[in-house]
Order: sequence, then C-alpha cells, then structure tokens
Amino acid sequence: MNIFFTRTSVYARQIAEDRVVEEAAMSPPRRSSSSHGDRSSTETLQKNNCSNSGVILDISALKMADIDTEVPPLPPRYRFRDLLLGDQTFQNDDRVQVEFYVNENTFKERLKLFFIKNQRSSLRIRMFNLLLKLLTCALYILRVYLDNPADINRSVCANCHNSRNSTTGPKEIDWEVIFWVNRREPVWAIQVTVALISFLETMLITYLSYKGNIWEQMFQISFILEMINTVPFIITIFWPPLRNIFVPVFLNCWLAKCALENMINDFHRAIQRTHSAMFNQVLILICTLLCLVFTGACGIQHLERAGKNLSFFDSLYFCIVTFSTVGYGDVTPQIWPSQLLVVILICVALVVLPLQFEELAFLWMERQKSGGNYSRHRAQTEKHVVLCVSSLKIDLLMDFLNEFYAHPRLQDYYVVILCPTEMDIQVRRILQIPLWSQRVIYLQGSALKDQDLMRAKMDDAEACFILSSRNEVDRTAADHQTILRAWAVKDFAPNCPLYVQILKPENKFHVKFADHVVCEEEFKYAMLALNCVCPATSTLVTLLVHTSRGQEGQMSPEQWQRMYGRCSGNEVYHIRLCDSKFFGEYDGKSFTYASFHAHKKYGVCLIGVKREDNKSILLNPGPRHIMAAADTCYYINITKEENSAFIFKQEEKHNKGLPVTGLYDAPSRLPVHSIIASMGTVAIDLQNPDPPEDNSKLAPPTENGSGSRRPSIGPVLEIADSSAILPCDLLSDQSEDETNQSDEEGSVGSDFVKGYPPNSPYIGSSPTLCHLLPQKAPFCCLRLDKGCTHNSFEDAKAYGFKNKLIIVSAETAGNGLYNFIVPLRAYYRPRKELNPIVLLLDYSPDNHFLEAICCFPMVYFMTGTIDNLDNLLQCGIIYADNLVVVDKESTMSAEEDYMADAKTIVNVQTMFRLFPSLSIITELTHPSNMRFMQFRAKDCYSLALSKLEKIERDKGSNLAFMFRLPFAAGRVFSISMLDTLLYQSFVKDYMIPIARLLLGLDTTPGSGYLCAMKVTEEDLWIRTYGRLFQKLCSSSAEIPIGIYRTESHMFSTSEGKEGHPQSQVSINLEEGGEEQRERRESWKEKTAHRNSTTSDQSEHPLLRKKSMQWARRLSRKSAKPASRAERISQQRLNLYRRSERQELSELVKNRMKHLGLPTVGYDEMNDHQNTLSYVLINPPPDTMLELNDIVYIIRSDPLAHVPDDLPIGQSRASRNQQDYATETRDETHL
Repeated sequence: MNIFFTRTSVYARQIAEDRVVEEAAMSPPRRSSSSHGDRSSTETLQKNNCSNSGVILDISALKMADIDTEVPPLPPRYRFRDLLLGDQTFQNDDRVQVEFYVNENTFKERLKLFFIKNQRSSLRIRMFNLLLKLLTCALYILRVYLDNPADINRSVCANCHNSRNSTTGPKEIDWEVIFWVNRREPVWAIQVTVALISFLETMLITYLSYKGNIWEQMFQISFILEMINTVPFIITIFWPPLRNIFVPVFLNCWLAKCALENMINDFHRAIQRTHSAMFNQVLILICTLLCLVFTGACGIQHLERAGKNLSFFDSLYFCIVTFSTVGYGDVTPQIWPSQLLVVILICVALVVLPLQFEELAFLWMERQKSGGNYSRHRAQTEKHVVLCVSSLKIDLLMDFLNEFYAHPRLQDYYVVILCPTEMDIQVRRILQIPLWSQRVIYLQGSALKDQDLMRAKMDDAEACFILSSRNEVDRTAADHQTILRAWAVKDFAPNCPLYVQILKPENKFHVKFADHVVCEEEFKYAMLALNCVCPATSTLVTLLVHTSRGQEGQMSPEQWQRMYGRCSGNEVYHIRLCDSKFFGEYDGKSFTYASFHAHKKYGVCLIGVKREDNKSILLNPGPRHIMAAADTCYYINITKEENSAFIFKQEEKHNKGLPVTGLYDAPSRLPVHSIIASMGTVAIDLQNPDPPEDNSKLAPPTENGSGSRRPSIGPVLEIADSSAILPCDLLSDQSEDETNQSDEEGSVGSDFVKGYPPNSPYIGSSPTLCHLLPQKAPFCCLRLDKGCTHNSFEDAKAYGFKNKLIIVSAETAGNGLYNFIVPLRAYYRPRKELNPIVLLLDYSPDNHFLEAICCFPMVYFMTGTIDNLDNLLQCGIIYADNLVVVDKESTMSAEEDYMADAKTIVNVQTMFRLFPSLSIITELTHPSNMRFMQFRAKDCYSLALSKLEKIERDKGSNLAFMFRLPFAAGRVFSISMLDTLLYQSFVKDYMIPIARLLLGLDTTPGSGYLCAMKVTEEDLWIRTYGRLFQKLCSSSAEIPIGIYRTESHMFSTSEGKEGHPQSQVSINLEEGGEEQRERRESWKEKTAHRNSTTSDQSEHPLLRKKSMQWARRLSRKSAKPASRAERISQQRLNLYRRSERQELSELVKNRMKHLGLPTVGYDEMNDHQNTLSYVLINPPPDTMLELNDIVYIIRSDPLAHVPDDLPIGQSRASRNQQDYATETRDETHL
C-alpha cells in the first residue's frame, strides 16, 4: 500500500498546537478544568508527533474560540454538507482531512515496496536488469571479435613470460593468452559502468531480501555469479594493470535467464492474469538450451586461444553439432582444458535437460487432459460453439458432431467441449481423426468456474449447448447440475444464445430464460402416446429431425428399402412467401390451395405458416387463412428451395422440337417428379403446371364397367367458401360423437365434458383442452386391481371396456406421465375412440400425481412389473392393443454402458413370445440396442439388414439404424434420437415449436394437430397419393404428410446350401384379387407415363418387381427338390415350434385360470409377426395407395372456426351441418 504524506495534516497539527497554547494563555483562571483538558490534549499531540508509525490526529476535544481562525478551510469537495449547502458554512466546519498508511515509515520498507512488492515498478527494474545482462553478453562478443591473442600486452608478467619462452615446448599450453585478453578502453569503460550498476543493484536487493541468515544470501548461485562478473571490473578501477584480465562475462546469460523468468511473472501479476504453466516451462527449456550453447561456445573459444584459436562462429558450430548428437568431427577442441569443459557441459546437459524435458512432458500430458485454452485471437476471428456436458460418451459426441456438421454453413465452425471429467479413451481416439482433430477442442473444466468459461471464450461463442447426463440414477440431481451450468453461463456471457436440455418437466421453468429448451420426458411421453393412436410417430419425428440426403438404401435390391430410404431424406425447411418459387404464386390464396398445388406441382408439402406480426407458428391453419407476401412458409421436402433447380418439361419439349401438351393431355395426368439428390442440390423436373379450364375434376374409374361412379374428387378452391367451412360447437355437451353413436355407445362418453385440466403436476405445462370427468374420481377408484366402496372391479375384464386398452409400464409415476395422458384425452379425439389407459407402476404413485390425473376419464393404475405374468394379466394385457414399456431410471446406469437395456430387452422379448399379436412400444437407453428387439437368431433377413446397416454406417450415414425392422415399424424408440432436435435448432430455430405442435405438447389457437386415417378397400379407387392429397384438401381441409405402410413378408429361418438367404416377400392373394388385378391392368394400360417410383410396382400392392426378380433368382438357384432328410428336419422344426407355442399358451391359460380370468380373449390372439412396416414421409404424388395404408394428416383446428357470437339457438343447425360434413367424410371412408 502506498504511503501518503500530506502537508495538510502536518499543517493542521501545527496550527492546532498553536491554537491550544493561545487559548490557554487567554483563558481566565476560573476555567481551570478547561486548561487541564487542553493540557492533556497537548500532551497527546506531542506523543503522536514523536511516533514513527503514522499520523494519528484526534481533535475532537479541541475547541475554537473564534470563528475567524487562521486555520485554512478544507476544500468543499471533502465535505458532503458543503455539496448540499454550498460554500456558505464551510468556515464553521472543524474537521480536518487525515490520511493513514499501513506500511512502516522506514526507508527500507519504502525501498522494498518499490523494488520488490510493487508489481509495476518491480517489472521495470527486472526489465532493466535483463537489458543489462544482455548488454554484457553483447560486449563480451564484441571484445572477442576485437581481440587478437598475438597482440596481448605482457608487460605485467614479463619476467614470467621470458622464463616461459626459455623452458616451454611447442606442445605446452600458453596459459598467458587464457588469463589475459586485449580489452579496448571504450569496451572496458562500458563494462565497468555496467558492473558498478549491477553490483549496487545486487547488494541492494540482497539487503532488502535479508531475513536473518547472511550465509544463505551469499551462497546463492545468482549472488556468486554477480560477484564473479562485477567485482573484477571494480578492482580494475583502482588497479589499472588488471584491466586486461579475463573475466567470464558470458556467464551473465544465466542471470539474464533468471531475470527473464522473474520479469514474465511480474508482468502477469501486473496485468492480473495467470500465464500458462506450459508456456513457462517451454520458456525455461529454451532459455536453458540457449544458455548451455552460449556458455559452451564462449568457453571453448576462449580456451582454444591457447590451442587451435577457433573463431566464435566455429565454437558455436561445434557446440550445436555436439548437443544435437550429430558430431561431424570437422571441428574439435585441441587442448585438454577445452576438452574438459566439453565433458563438463555434456554432463550438465545430461542432468539438466532430462529434468526439463520430464517437466515439460508432464505438463504436456496434463495439458492434454485439461485441453489448454481456446485462444482469444481465434475466438475473435473464427466462429465457435461450446458444448457443456457432465460426462462425454462416444455416442453423444458422434451424434452431435454428425448432426452439427451436416449443415453446409457450419463447416467452418469450431466445437469447444467443456467437460469436468478426463477425456475418455474412445473419445480421445475419435478426436485424433483428422476430420475432427482440426475442428473439435476438448477442455477439461467446469462451467461453474469463470476461469474455465474464459478458457472456452464463452463470451465470444456463437452458442452454448448444455446437455444433461441421462445415464445418472438420480435424474433430478442431473437436472440441478444442468440448471447451475445454465445460470453460470448466463451470468458470465449474457449475450450468448443458450440451448439447454432438461430431463424432468418440473425443472423446466428454472431455465425459461434460455433461447431453446428441450425437456426430455415431455417429448418422450408425448411421442409414446401418439405412437398408440398414430403408429410409428416416433419414427416419423425422428426422421424429420435428422439431417439426411435421402441416399440411404438406394443400392438395396428391395424396393421398400429404396423408397423408405429416399423418403427419409425429407426435412422441414422455411422460406418467406415473397422470396419463394414454390409458394410465391399463391399470394392472396388460401393455405389449403397453396399446399395442394405446391405438392402437385413441385412435390413439396406445405405444413405451416407464420404471420409477420405473430410469433406463433400455425400448422395447417385451414382454408380461412389467406397467404400473404410477408408470411413465412414451413414445408417438408428433400432439400430446401435454395438448393433446387427447376426444369420445366414444356421448355424441354420446345428445345427438342416436340409438340407441347398440357398437364391433363398427358396419358398419366400426373406430374413427373424426378428427384436427384447430389451435393446438396435437388433438380425437380416439372410439367406444364397450368391446368385446363374445361376440366376441373378428376374422373374416377367406373365400377365393374357399369355407369355407376364412386364419389368424385372436388377441386381445391383458391378462396374458402364460407358455406363450405362449417362451424362446429365443440364446447357444447352435444358433440358430433353423439350423432354417430348408438344409444349404447353414447352412454360410454355421455358423462364426459370438455375443459382444461384443473390441476397441473408441474409449472410450465401448456394448457390443453381435454375430455374430462364432470367430477374428480376418488383416488380409490383409480386403482384397477382393487375394489372400493364405489365399485367392486378387480381386473380389466370386469370393467367391460368397449375399446382396447393402452398399458404403460413405468418405474415411478413421474410428472412426465401427465404428458402421456393429455394427448390421448385431447378434445379433438372422438369420445367413442378414447382408449382406457392403465399405468403399471413399480411403485405406488403419490397423491400429488393422483390429484392431477383423477379428472381424466378411463385412467387407472396398479402396482406391478412387466416381468410378473400375473400383473400383466390383471392389468388386462389380453384386451390391450398397445403396451408401452418406458425405460427405468434405476437401470439407466450400468458397469458396462450398453448393458443398461438388458433387463428391458429380455422382458420385452418374453412378452413378444407370450403375446405375439400385442403391439409393444419400447424405449431404450442406447439406440444401438434396438437390433435385439424381436430378436430371431436364425433369421436370414435380419442378418441381411444387419449387413445393410454396417454398409450405411461405413458410408457416413447418420441414420444407419433406420432399416432395423422394429425402428422402421415404430416399435422401439430411444430418447437420445431426439438430441438432434436441439442441435438442429441452432440452424432451424423453428424445429422445437413445430415438434411440440405435432406431438400435442403445445396448443396454439388456430394450429392443427397430427392424426391418422386408414385406407380401406373402398378407398383404393383414389389410386395415388396425389389424388388423396386433393381429396383431403377439398373435402376436409386436411394436409397429409406421409404414409405408414405394412407389407406381408416371409421371414425364413433356414439357409440354402450355398449360404444364400431364402427370405423373400410372400405372395398373399386375398379374396377378390382377380378383380383387383383386372382393374389394375386396365389402369396400367391407361397410364403410359410413370416415373421411377411407380415403374417398379407390381400388380399386387404387396409385391415389388425387384422383389419378384430376386425371388425368381433364388428359386432358380435352389430349383433342386429338397431331399428326404431336409423334409424331415423341417417337419421336426415345425413340430418344435408348435410344441413351444402350445407350451407358452398353456402357461398363460393356467395363470389366467388361477386368477379367475376367462381365457377366451387369449385364444383369439393370432401371430401376425410375418409383416414389415415402414414410414414414407412426403412420398411423390404418383405413389400408389395400398390396402391398410395409414396416412398421417395434419387436421386443422376445429376451434378456429367457432364464431365468438354464435347464438345458442344455432347449435341444432350446426349439428345438422356437422351431420352433413360427417356423411361427406364417410363417403371417402377416411
């Protein structure tokens, strides 16, 4: 701390003493008490004056006799009252400014403060000392070049010289040229001056740093070197004959090395920053090498004056060659003193350098563990994002890198990983790959430390991704760590965009300030719930949020794999209407019209829009929404419009000289969509988009050649007709469900009301209009397996449910289960289609959760596990259509990471064998374990799919697992697949809101919802997906986005003699197949122009041309009839299977009888395992529809068309209109 001596304090003390003396002299005798007090005050002042520890002045006892005093007033800036009242009363102020100090008021302490303690002054002194040492080394080199051993003045030792000449032989050493040199006067003067300054400084520093032991100070290496290099020069001032004596000034290089180290330390102390230990150690090593080489070169050059008389450059060359262990031998020392010096230097180097290298290697290893720093220069010139995780696994890292760098505009970004744990071996191996080593930087540190955030340059980062550790047993504790990391980053870098992943929904409101938040349990349960009503919703959403070019499976011989792989490349993109080629021509037209014609013309699916003045995204706002130029359009396509090239068929025909025909003049009446995905660019071939005016409807085919026609497909209007869009009174008690139900069916939902759930289990849940009970059900009535005073039912059979059950197996009743119930009880679900929900929990739920679900109809729970057959039978698995198995928190962590799913996989496999017709939807921790779902050890087709997965992974596909049958069918799901949703939000900030709207997590007024429709035999007259798009848009304003297709397939468990798999598509001819074949053949003759999608389609919807050719090749290879031994082995295998199936059936029936349950339902269960299902996202318009196809549609919000001022008396008329709309919808059976 600086010492302050002010004249004001001293002057105030002197004036105060004079004033006391004057007051004592003028005071009358009767004021003796005051005089006594003043005398004591004077004694106090005298004691303070004699003290050397500081100025301590207490004048509280002093009294001024007059206002007109000679004491000068303090400046007004020291008085707060004067700032308020001005300068009028400053003369009445009796206060004096006093400044204190804490250091001793001694000359030594002041010098120590200046030379040692103060960083800035000490830095200057050390820099001056470094320059002095470097100057002495430079002066030594100058003296060497000016010196000539032959011109040495030997007058000092002339007698010795004469005697030596008479007795010295030619091989003896001339010691005189070693001890004496020729030093010029200017060089000597400068060296003496520098020596004096260095000597005085050394003595002063030694005096100031003295701590009681003088010998410790004197025997320091630095002190001894200073004395050797300075004392001889000082002696030459008083004894001139010694001016040419040799002094090893080159040893000052070691002092310069010490000064440089101290200077760097003081520099970092002065700027209040810590330098890297790695930098310090590298600096020490380099300085040590330079000092060794310089010392050796100077020493050998000087000693060889008596020998070969080497130049300084030759000596330097010899030292470098020697220390580099090359040793050419062209320059060698000739006399033993120089040879001895070389030996000493080599010994010193062998001791010092390994120690330095060892320390450097240790620091390098530690640096590799911690990751070092991300330089400020790179942070300011290059873009980077920071990934904060508690533990980094190889799957998480590769998912992030593959998805992040899949976007072309992110190729130049750097990824800085900030993780508190040491880098894993697998992660280290991956980061050493050149593809990632140049773009990924691993830093070991904590996001809660500002030093580590500064190392990652968080304030300059483009974004920060904070991911939770889902493998933790205590997921709540993992969320707490994520919350603290988010708070720390927001406090350190408030302008850095935050992308936060949270596990529990109840912790989401703590990170509401983040730019994007993904709650894992919210998305997981909502997706699993939609899987029960819209099959394979999890696969649909997973494919949409992954980046792909649609090249997966294109080399496969199977048609379904090529089509499935190509459609998987569809993603969600956005563009402004005024800037779009796809949608720019639909300005001022309805949303439904724009969506249909954009799909018909370009093959893109317009699913949503956002107004310029509204921040909410609306999915399918309906025909009432009129497109504006400033609207932002959200569409599904193989790539974004900016990477598309437009080639019109009409222009091609003009160029080739062919006649131009309109769209409806072509034989196929369908546009051709030839999509070529190459290098991120899509070329779309288009026909003439202008339809003729005289043909507004597509004529459907006749039935059986008669004149009767099926209902035709109406055109999609540009502007919605108000009479065509009918309001629906969904909030009234009489809904459209009652008009379509019989009295018996209507009694099921007659007690339901529509409203918002009164109790939410956590803060931040989006309010959703749902089907509710008029009164909350008692908690005892929610228990399925135990009766109560209100009912006596003890199993699912006793309730007599009309619809199939949905069973959810979970470990605990977490708040996320609330998001499973809400989408299944949303207001837009028909009452007659509501499925009972049974929660099979390992532990009983608490009252808080029961309070949240007691308002929903047909929601029950029971305690049990899926590995207990009795619990499964009691909860009604015989009467269930879907069983959802949620990953348990207690099994998420295991000693071997991928074994966390072992128990779940084995239990699901058991249920798969016991209940083969049950649709089991399973959540896994690791996506790679989905290959074990519905495992068949000898299934050749599964082995072929495994090889295909490896091929796609080697090609660098992000969706290598997509061809696994359980994933393609939506039977298995891993929440880690949705991590890409958070990663994509960095480029597509609209992905999270769209995903929440699709899954029903958010309900925006005017936004539609996802549902599904099934294609029946009566709907096959529509023929193609494009005609279906028109039918849905014209009749009910619904937007289809994909197809869920199921095909029959024969899974062979045997292999041919040559090892070729014999699994192939089975030929299942249904009743009426001949009529369908004839009808398709006639349609084939009419359609002369098909694109690549339909050219491979066979006569039967379940067959493909390629699959048939593959089957024929296999049949030709195995045309030889099976031998008798093979037939016997096949019969034995069938007998074994049949006996195993009967044994499992007997086991289940015995347990049902023991529990008192009827076995009728189990006898009706059939094995439907010989099928494969997959999802086609936004297929081309000419894709042929097949029987039992399930179409994903986005239905517009019914509440968006409810007038606010609709009179109550019109409810009956609106119901009649709804009846008409229902009849119209039933005509298409969709």
